[in-house]
Amino acid sequence: MGRRTGWWRGRTVLAGAAVLLSVAASAGPATAAGTPPPYRFAADAEQVEGATQPADAVRLSPGTTYRSSIGDNGKLYYGLRLDAVSNAYVSATAVPRVGTKVVYSDGIKVSIQDPDGHKCFSGDAGAARFGATESPRPLTAWASRRAGPDTYACKGAGTYSVLVERISGGESSPDDWELELQYVSEPALKKSGSTSAPEVWDSASPEALGGSARTRKGGTSFNEARSLEQGVWKDGIRAGQTLFYRVPLDWGQQIYATAELGPADGDGFLGNALAMSLYNPVRAFVDDAGTGYDGAEKSAELEPLPPVAYENRYDVDDQVSGMRFAGWYYVAVHLGAGMAEKFGDGPFELTLRVRVSGAPGAAPAYAGTAAPRDVFDVTAGDKDAAASGAAATGGDGGSDGNTAMKAVAAGGIGAGFVLVLGLVVWTVAARRRATTAAGDAGEVAVPPVDGTASREYGAPRAW
Repeated sequence: MGRRTGWWRGRTVLAGAAVLLSVAASAGPATAAGTPPPYRFAADAEQVEGATQPADAVRLSPGTTYRSSIGDNGKLYYGLRLDAVSNAYVSATAVPRVGTKVVYSDGIKVSIQDPDGHKCFSGDAGAARFGATESPRPLTAWASRRAGPDTYACKGAGTYSVLVERISGGESSPDDWELELQYVSEPALKKSGSTSAPEVWDSASPEALGGSARTRKGGTSFNEARSLEQGVWKDGIRAGQTLFYRVPLDWGQQIYATAELGPADGDGFLGNALAMSLYNPVRAFVDDAGTGYDGAEKSAELEPLPPVAYENRYDVDDQVSGMRFAGWYYVAVHLGAGMAEKFGDGPFELTLRVRVSGAPGAAPAYAGTAAPRDVFDVTAGDKDAAASGAAATGGDGGSDGNTAMKAVAAGGIGAGFVLVLGLVVWTVAARRRATTAAGDAGEVAVPPVDGTASREYGAPRAW
């Protein structure tokens, strides 16, 4: 039994080594400490698979964030169960891999379809493309189902479908893109009001906000966007990186934002270097601005936008209709990957000038208690977060400190695995030599159960 016991111990140790190898392989290449991922997904996101037919679609729940993926020129369906009175908003953020090749027309498109397959959201407004930067980055598109007496389609209750389409060119990389999906439901009003958007509002650009800049480090996604209040903020941004910030806007307030890229050494000109985009509380696109770069300081400024008002949704202009509810508005700033070739990887000096004007007004009266209060209003806690610079806490990687610790842990697994595996092999070899010696002394050898011949392995020569 001594020979059998020793052999099984060897099998156990080798099994442990296999498990350790599996863990090390799944950890993947270690990320350098302090280097954030291209996009940090929601920590509580549920993994789902898109279906190729509406009938097979997994149903999404309001207030829940999901993770999925989409292939080259893929078309995937997800399900919704809608009533006849609530508004529905679905966003999809596509995240290509680092180094993926994309072209101008590549992008993502989202639409909602009624039970008969008719689209509730028509035209190209539900599409987001990489555009002239041709630089891979998180890209967000959205669609909505609007209920109410002024609507003519998708009015009834029933099972609806969300169609997510990937738009890919022939010169693009065919790698899968990861997806983050979010579904938000907005209840009806207690009493129907005006269905006309405000026609008069202050559309003049104010003077540039002055004062000394304070440091606020942006996050890598909606889920960990850095909170900002009115002020001048500075950060560093690298070529190919996208940084996310968020600003609380109450009913009746306006936002003005400018992004400035500081000077840098280098040679040449990049036509589309810096891109700034604004998204509303349901991640619906509102406006964007961009600028080229030649090494001198450049800036991009959002156009003047109307004050937040429920009635803005009735305007045909996306920039106006996007300002339809209070809550966190997201500013995403992307620096084109092409900057690296002409001006280096960076980081480059980034300055944000954010102005919030107007006194907070009264919120619309939503029916019942179904309104997601953490989405369509601004709380005292939100204002405190903006003042202190707190980041959104929904990211799957935690704080910068946790990111660094994870990187160290991953690095430790990679570096220590060779040593541990060597010790395992040496232990097994030592046990086998011992049992072989026992067999020579008269013990009966017990062969492996699979009938294969055993082999002896000595310690590596380097030891």
